[in-house]
Order: sequence, then C-alpha cells, then structure tokens
Amino acid sequence: MPVYQTKMPPPNSRRKFIKTSAWAGGGLLLVIAIPITFFRKRAHVTDFPFRQDFLRIGTDNSIEVILAEVEMGQGIWTTLPMLLAEELDCNWKDIKVSHAPPGTAKDFQAPTILKSTGGSESTVSQFDAYRQAGAVARTMLVKAAATQWGIDEEKCTTEQGYVIAGNKKSSFGDLALAAAKLPIPEVKLRDVKQWKYIGKSQNRLDIPEKISGKAVYGIDIEIPGKQIALVAHPPVFGGTVISFDASKAKAVPGVTEIVQIPTGLAVLATNFWAAKKGRELLEIVWNHGANENIDTHDLMESYSALAKTKGVSFVKKGDVETALKKAPQTIVAEYRFPFLAHAPMEPLNCTVKIAGGICEIWAGTQAPLSYQEEVAKYLGFKPEQVLFYTPHLGGGFGRRGSFNADWIMEAVHIAKISGQIIQLIWTREDDIKGAYYRPVYVHRVEVGVSTDGYPMAWKHCIVGQSLFTNTSLEKLIVVDGIDYSVITNGAPYTDHIADQGSELILTKVGVPVLPWRSVGNTHTAFVMETLIDELAAIKKMDPVAYRRYFYTTSPRHAAVMNLAVEKSGWHEPLPAGKFMGIAVHAAMGSYVAQVVEISLADGKITIERIVCAIDCGLVVNPDGVRAQMEGGIVFGLTAALYGEITLTKGRVNQSNFHDYPLLRINQIPKIEVHIVDSQEKMGGAGEPGVPPVAPALANAIFAATGKMNRVLPIKNYK
Repeated sequence: MPVYQTKMPPPNSRRKFIKTSAWAGGGLLLVIAIPITFFRKRAHVTDFPFRQDFLRIGTDNSIEVILAEVEMGQGIWTTLPMLLAEELDCNWKDIKVSHAPPGTAKDFQAPTILKSTGGSESTVSQFDAYRQAGAVARTMLVKAAATQWGIDEEKCTTEQGYVIAGNKKSSFGDLALAAAKLPIPEVKLRDVKQWKYIGKSQNRLDIPEKISGKAVYGIDIEIPGKQIALVAHPPVFGGTVISFDASKAKAVPGVTEIVQIPTGLAVLATNFWAAKKGRELLEIVWNHGANENIDTHDLMESYSALAKTKGVSFVKKGDVETALKKAPQTIVAEYRFPFLAHAPMEPLNCTVKIAGGICEIWAGTQAPLSYQEEVAKYLGFKPEQVLFYTPHLGGGFGRRGSFNADWIMEAVHIAKISGQIIQLIWTREDDIKGAYYRPVYVHRVEVGVSTDGYPMAWKHCIVGQSLFTNTSLEKLIVVDGIDYSVITNGAPYTDHIADQGSELILTKVGVPVLPWRSVGNTHTAFVMETLIDELAAIKKMDPVAYRRYFYTTSPRHAAVMNLAVEKSGWHEPLPAGKFMGIAVHAAMGSYVAQVVEISLADGKITIERIVCAIDCGLVVNPDGVRAQMEGGIVFGLTAALYGEITLTKGRVNQSNFHDYPLLRINQIPKIEVHIVDSQEKMGGAGEPGVPPVAPALANAIFAATGKMNRVLPIKNYK
C-alpha cells in the first residue's frame, strides 16, 4: 500500500480545524473546518476561506456525515465516510450521509463561490481532515469511557462502534454525551499498514435509496399548493419581450397565471402539462437583440482566420519562427471543436416558497451557498433568511454550477412576482436550446520536424471564449488576458522542444458558456495526442514507442501508458480489420491512458473495446475510481461521436436527445479499467477519464485509414 500524506497544519495548530458544537439532538458533534486551497497554485489568494462538514454521533448510535460539498454521482458520499471510518472504528453500516443544511451567518464571512463542488477536488482536499476528525472522535469516546470506568485510556480499544476494555463494553452512542464535553485532543493518525477501509472497495452509501426509488431529487419535491412554472425563453440569447398575447394560454385548463420575468415569460399552472400547453400557446413578439446573426459555420471560419493572427503569448521559448523556417519538414494542422451541452439527466428545476420574511429553496446545485447568497441579495434578505436545501442531483457536469444562478434566479423571480409557491422546471428542450455550453474552440498548430523525426519547433494558437471572464472567479483564473482553464503547455512533449511559442485569443460571443466535465482538457488533449500520432507516422514509428521518447521526463505518463499497453495487448498481432489507437493525458492531478480498439468493415467503424489505465496516486475506493473512469469514457465517447450544438441566425438547432444523442447502452463497447499501484500524490477521478477517449478513437481511425480527423464530433470525419 503506498504511503501518502497531504500538507496539514503543524500538530499544535490542527485542533483549530476541528471543533465541537452544540447539537439539539444530543450526542457528539464535530465541525470539520476544511481550508479551501483549490486555487492556491493559480491565484493571488492569501487568506483561504473554509468550508464546514460535520460528524454527528448520536446517543442512539447513529453516525451521520453531513457534507458541504454535493454528491452528483462522483461518489464522495462514500469516499469521505471511508476516511472517517478508517480512524473512527465505527460500523460501516451505521453511517448515514446527507447534504449540509442551509448556510448560517458564519458561512458567509468568506467568498462562497470557492465552496462550490468541482475540479475533482473533494476527496483530495479532505483526505487528512476527515481522517483527523475520525481520530479525534474516537479519542474523545475512548477518553469518556476510560473516565467512566476509572482506567487508563491505553487499556481501551475500539471496534465496530464500541469502546472495549476487558469485559467492559460501551457503544459510541452511550458515550457520545460525555465525549461532547471533552476538549479536542491531539491525535496521531494510523499508519497505512493499519488501514481497513482506504484502498479497499466499498459499496456506495447512496446506491440503496437510489435503486429503490427512495432518493429525493429536486424534481421530486412536493409542497402543498405549489404551482408548476415553465418559462418561454427568447429564441436568441439575450433577446427580450416586446409584447405578448396570453389569452389562449390562459384558456388552458390548469393555467393560473402568466408572469413576465427578466429572461422571458413564465406560465404557472397546477400541473406540468397544463403549463407546457399554455406556454406553447403564448403569442410573443421578441426583440432578438445583438446575437441574431450568430452562425456556428461563420464562427468557425472567423476563428480559423483569427488563429493565423497574433494572440496573447503564454509560452515563449527560443525563436520558433526561425526554427520553423529551418525545419526539414513542417506540419500545419487546424482543429475545430463545437459547442457542447452538458445535458444532465435530471432536468433543471427549482422549488421556491417565500413567506414571512423567509425564502425556502429546494434545488440540486453544485454551489448551494453561493446561490443562497445570490438569492438573498436579490430579495434584500440576510443570507440566513434564505433556507437553501440540497436534494440529490441528477447529474451536473458543470451545468449545475453556473456563476449567475440562472435557473435558480428565474424561479425566485417567479415566486416573488406571483406570490405563489412554485416549482420551475426546464424541459429537455429548454436545457438543450437555452442552456450554457462548452465553447467553440479552434487550434492552429505548426510543428517543425527535424531529420530525426522529432519536433524541433512548435507554434500553437488557441481561439475561443473564456470560461471565467466576467465571473466571480475571473481574478483567480484569468491573468493578463490568459484564461488558464483554456490553454495547454503541451507537456510533456513540448518539454523536449527548444523553440516554441503558444498564444491565446479570447473571443466575445453572445452564447453563454460554462466549464464542461474536464474543462479545457476536452480540447487540448485531443490536439496534443493526435498530433503525436501524426508525428509518429512521419517517423514510421509505433505510437507507443514514439511517446516513450518524451516520457523520460514524466514517469507517470509512462506508467499509465505501459499498463494500458500491457492490458490491451497492444504489441500482439491484431486480426484483419481491427486497429488500435492510444492517448495519454494528465488532468486534475491524475494520469490516464486509454487504448481504443475498433474494427473496420465495409467502410463502417465499430468500437470494440476500450482499455483504460489510471494513476491517481493513493486510491481510497478502487471501485469508485473504476466507476468514474467508465462514466467518463462514456461521457467523452458520446461527445466524440455525436456532441455538437450548432446555431443558425442565433438559434440553436438541436432540441432533445433525437438530435443531440447520448450513447445508448447497446452502443457502449467493452470497457476495462486498471489502476496503477502508485505512491504519488493523490489526484481526482471525476473528470480525468473524459479527455483521452476522443483522441484515442481518432488515432485508431488514423491507424485504420491513414487519415487524421481534426474536427469533432467524429461523425463529421471525412
């Protein structure tokens, strides 16, 4: 088992991060204050805010873990309790998990946007803090038992939720009240050799209620007297209502009211279908505004032209222009990436009740505290007057973390104006046509190839929208015209190139955008990994062997590639008509290699198998890591094959899964996931499985046809 330790405060200050607090239910309540350090390496932040999780041990022997970050399928409802259980010695079956209750005044003393869930950081950032909390609780319980029994603490042991000393035995619940009165002790964490949970697969704690239908998602919220609200949004982003006739809509049985809000017209009804029918019958005259002429074909062409101009430099080494002129051979490659929708399975929804100076909200979001604060500002309330409840999330992928709380604020506007309890629902068409997207990007790369077949010069320009300009995170991520979420430095390949220059041109387009699962890695990985295969072909060298030349400076790249190569049988002869492609990429602190095996018959390509290897450092829950890799592969493969949002005259052409399809279960190839036994620093697992699959597929097609696809989705392959 690898040894791993994150950076924690020195021993004499650790107690600052764990405190006891009063709990009306009785028992021991520990507050786990976790410093938020996600942006430390990118930003000018000196005083980090804290997020607070809770461990409750009740007198009824209940053990509840209350998470400030949200579970949206990534598995933190299991991995974080595993860290507690490792030190607490509780019965795993006794653990219950829930999302944090609405924020209190203390939660808003620091910037709340930093407390959102994203970046595959949850388990990484809390690895030490959760173990520390478990150890503190166990030590306090042991102290309480030893005091009651009049013996030394050293004579006590813990097991399955009990403190034991000889023939004496007390449950954690029996000791919880006494333990709660004790001071926070100094503790020593267990050695890796003593671990019982970490590194061993555990069944997910959220699965039983999800498969039984007991799990409550936002769309399941029922409140007596609630009205269903659907909003008619402008057909062009940024459009506004000039006038409307609602007479036909109001005539629909069940429709109760039409409300105008900043983003359109809301139809309120006693049920969803009445609201939907009423919305269809609205007669609206729209002012389409400045975005009426946006066309994705024209946008791509303009980006292509921009990519040939000068941008803001973010890599400058040697003299790339002179080196390109001297190069015996040059590759000039342009890559095009479309808008992509997040398309989470649960439609966006929000339930709002405003009464008696209190606003209650039920919505699945990635940033409940941030949205709680945003709503309070709009209503003129204190943040604690907004009670924001977080039910289960039916997928997020970045969409439920929008920086302006868009659909949440729509619901609040409707509830305030109408005076009704409302549940806003976005249909699938609303989400696909009027949501936020992964931006369009164009890359232009010029590579000078030396006589030995390796790159000697690299010139790279990226054109596209910033994800974080004009958001609350701009100061942290966008510096001197460079949005660091968009760019690539080409490592480890460009580490070996003496002359290189990379530039970024940020555009302003009237299409709303958001981070999409794995953020900038979605396009940068594709460019780098397919170019490497093209360079290998010029040298007439196996792509794996070619990569090894560059991986001498990055052993983790080499380790995942070697494992994927071994498990896929890369070096074994393939049957006629079968081909393989590989891609290796590092994201969110983890390294992933994927081999895609395809068959080609009668011009038709079939994806047969995908073999994935990941080095994410220490692994808390191996089964959870495998699940995230499988999910990321399916997510990325869907986008590679089908993902494309297009606009004509400012209007989105796609509307639902018939023209923005998801990969169906019968289309999913065999997926194998292998985990590197690594002693490196822990990385994330929620997103790194997405980036390599598209370039690995493109490389397999290149192996089969000799033609490299540089435009996604691959349905556009020619």
